[in-house]
Amino acid sequence: MTEVVTKKRGCGCLGKLVVLALLGAVLAVVILDHFFNIRSNVTYYAFAKSAAPLQIRTADGVWKTFSEITPKELVNSLIREGGQNGATWSRLEVRREARTEFQKIVQSVLTASVNVIEFQAQHFAFETSFKDKFVGTTARERLDSEGFTFAITANFRDPKGKPLGLVVHQGQQRNHQFPVWTGYFFVKDGRPYFGPKSLFDETPGVLQEAVQGYPSVMKNHTVFSYLDLAPNKYFDGEKITYRALAGVRQNGSVLFVLSGDGGVMNMTEVTELGHKLNVQHATLLDGGRALQYSLRMSGLAYDFWAYNTQLNIQTKELAPQRSPVYIGVRPNNTPGP
Repeated sequence: MTEVVTKKRGCGCLGKLVVLALLGAVLAVVILDHFFNIRSNVTYYAFAKSAAPLQIRTADGVWKTFSEITPKELVNSLIREGGQNGATWSRLEVRREARTEFQKIVQSVLTASVNVIEFQAQHFAFETSFKDKFVGTTARERLDSEGFTFAITANFRDPKGKPLGLVVHQGQQRNHQFPVWTGYFFVKDGRPYFGPKSLFDETPGVLQEAVQGYPSVMKNHTVFSYLDLAPNKYFDGEKITYRALAGVRQNGSVLFVLSGDGGVMNMTEVTELGHKLNVQHATLLDGGRALQYSLRMSGLAYDFWAYNTQLNIQTKELAPQRSPVYIGVRPNNTPGP
């Protein structure tokens, strides 16, 4: 009898240990996901070397590649997440064909998405945002401290964390141009633009805000040929990673096509999505592990960061991704701090 009781107690203790181990594993995943966006990055690493093209789930549930889907199908595939006067936030469900066992397992438990955010320029003001001396900061910090509706990484940064490229704020130049960068965000006479340097140079008006991005990808609805002819000559165009495209339509509205959780793309894919969403001029902003953006819209809150932005870990692989300059968007009737 004593032996039976001992065995039952032993089994009970073992069961508790298993449960505690499982709970500990779940807690560890939750913590790592909070700081390092683990779920999204598992999808990224699973498909980073994939040769399969990006696919979009259409409104009728069919998966089509980015090159096959028509502009009308793409618009109809947008899943509305939220909106307010003059702004909408939508999502595309995306994937790549799973060809390895690891990819199949990842895709069976994790989803991937691309966010599409649109602002009508007459309802919103666009500006650059940064801390004194360009101290590294985050999208959430910029949004919360300045009362923005939306904030996103802008300039690339040098090894010391300072911005690479032009920064203009409230009509004053705060950082010099970087000759290699071809893309620009700028505001002239209150109207926001995104596109190549030629658009920046030829657009009349008083310059109020500006940053440089890289590379510019489109002008007058025409995608630049170097994206396909020489995608890796000056930039990692074929690399599947986190991407951020910012563009303007002919009516002046601003459209962002952004990697969401697991929604990693190469340069051609994100550009083609913007092109089929009727963007007229466009550039890419800083992406990869640096990409982060925050959105507050009609009571909805969404924060995306590709990698660690919070923990001060002083190693190259785990170092926090805090950028020097952001683009902020606020309703026209909302004053700055």
